[in-house]
Amino acid sequence: MTRRARGGRVRVRLWRILLYRRPVTFRRRRRTRPGHQAFTSPARAVLPLGGPALKITIVGTGAQLRGVITDWGGVLTNPIPAVVRAWIEAEDIDRDSYYAVMKPWVSQAYDVGVPNPIHALERGECTEAEFEEIFAARLRRVDGGPVAAEGLLRRMFAASVRVPAMYDLIRTLRGAGLRTGLLTNSWIHDDYPRADLAELFDAVVISGEVGMRKPERGIFLHAAQALGLAPAECVFIDDMKANVAAAVGCGMTGVLHTEAAATAAALHDLLGVPAS
Repeated sequence: MTRRARGGRVRVRLWRILLYRRPVTFRRRRRTRPGHQAFTSPARAVLPLGGPALKITIVGTGAQLRGVITDWGGVLTNPIPAVVRAWIEAEDIDRDSYYAVMKPWVSQAYDVGVPNPIHALERGECTEAEFEEIFAARLRRVDGGPVAAEGLLRRMFAASVRVPAMYDLIRTLRGAGLRTGLLTNSWIHDDYPRADLAELFDAVVISGEVGMRKPERGIFLHAAQALGLAPAECVFIDDMKANVAAAVGCGMTGVLHTEAAATAAALHDLLGVPAS
């Protein structure tokens, strides 16, 4: 189903791929591949992280896919929940206090139009230090003591490490002639390995630097424009289902990331690039 065109481009006929567990409704006319069921239920049924095996559905668009845009944390790095658990254990953070504050903040963070501290941090509307003061005041240690605000975010993400397989995948995509971009909601604005980003990506969009954040429509359009592409020419990879759904709503092809091997296989099916 793939054809390699001139200039390293890959032409994909009638393919748009999404990874879901339950049926999903698409506005475009569907074409279901043999062995795959037609999906009919709402997009909120996107598979959460750590769920069972995913099914693949293909939606006909006729688009020529020329670029891949990816998230950073949880995609090119190890999963965010594991990183946070390591911090909680290292600093003896009371789990109940953490979840009492973070659960509603994260939930609201993906409700466009509902302001909270995560919105302000990711858009660059507040400093990391200001966010840390707000966050630390709501946390406590297991022994009942306070949590130090200074440097809280860096300590929280200290266990984050890069995933070599995903680095190699991005290199493979770029080497095949596809344009590659990074689109990330940033909590620590100066903590990215800039030398790595220059090697891997044609364009880098960091939320706090552009005053927008996922899942806002504008930041997806901005990322596509930064690559010199239309949204329909882009594949978007993220580990958050709300972000994948928002990208698809902008016309992109979405891949919900769970692990490097599954994402590589999905991109191989879409683009014809090697899966490893």
